[in-house]
Amino acid sequence: MRAAFFAGFAALLVAATTSAGLGQGIEVRSTLPAWLAPGASFTVTGFAGSRVTVEVLADGRPVAMARSGRFGRFALHAAAPGSGRHQISVRAGGERQGVGTLVVRPVTLAAVGDVTPGEQVGLAVAAHGGAYPWAFVGATLRSADITTANLEGAVTSRGVAAVKQYRFRGPAALLTGARAAAGVDVLTLANNHSLDFGSVGLADTLAAAHAAGIATVGAGADEAAARRPAFVEAGGLRIAFLGYSDVNPPGFAAGPASAGTARADVAAIAADVRAAHRQADLVVVWFHWGVELHASPDARQASLATSALDAGASVVLGAHPHVLGPVERPRLHTLVAWTLGNFVFPSGPGATGRTAILDVRLTKQGVAGYDLVPARSGVQPALAP
Repeated sequence: MRAAFFAGFAALLVAATTSAGLGQGIEVRSTLPAWLAPGASFTVTGFAGSRVTVEVLADGRPVAMARSGRFGRFALHAAAPGSGRHQISVRAGGERQGVGTLVVRPVTLAAVGDVTPGEQVGLAVAAHGGAYPWAFVGATLRSADITTANLEGAVTSRGVAAVKQYRFRGPAALLTGARAAAGVDVLTLANNHSLDFGSVGLADTLAAAHAAGIATVGAGADEAAARRPAFVEAGGLRIAFLGYSDVNPPGFAAGPASAGTARADVAAIAADVRAAHRQADLVVVWFHWGVELHASPDARQASLATSALDAGASVVLGAHPHVLGPVERPRLHTLVAWTLGNFVFPSGPGATGRTAILDVRLTKQGVAGYDLVPARSGVQPALAP
């Protein structure tokens, strides 16, 4: 019986080698992803002739090359070409086999500023439901591949109020609505309101966000958790998010064994960005910084942004001033949005009410471009006419 098995196996190998090795075809086993960002990797596997050169072609141009194995198996790893629809094929030993059409486009990242669960927002959510704040902007935010914002306040009904002028808290429905109606993927909690109701309030906020399916950065049960990145995948790219606050009321910064926010320390930022970059293609860093109502950055903000960019961050996002600030491209494939202003936040008719949705286009190299979609902030933010 063993002899029959080995004889059959040998015959199968001969048949496979003969069909590919003698020019009778290439067998492709893999399928292409639905779409990829430029530069993202994809793999084509299958069988060709034994020990032959196999190429992956995009629109007839080689994008990967390797030798097939002893029994004709190949696995070629290629990088997606530029944006467009590309015909992918495999060539070996004079034969060519089509694989399919690969759609390539940038990953779109939508970023907005301050979202508070407090004041009139919490009352509106309690009265109308979690989707209410997102009624006029939800479709735009959902159309992005990844959406991120700054959560300014605690999502809790517990805790002791901090001794400070403004304290924000509200219901978890705001976050379920943010996820379902606006597609929010990542929230930074690194700010001067995350501990408005103490460590209990922060724990409830983290739990509510995660229960809604939203990742969080910038705050946690201790300093290590506050500095831990969140990862989101889209278009074949893995993107890391980090968050830091440079505005820390007493007791708000996390310690080795105490809950709080991640302090904006230059050395820690550099170390964290480098570590995240080893696990991801791109790194996005949120900062809570600057001076309220001042749109232009100061020297401290410039220093923090430089530390993140030097360590390999592609995107730097800012909050806290409550006004919309400049967006700059300080280096090739990078972007800094100094302050994104208010978003789901009660605002007056002046500068605090003017905001935007930042739409960033990402490839594996970094930032390929961006747009600012003008909007008005408020309990129900809306796109500007």
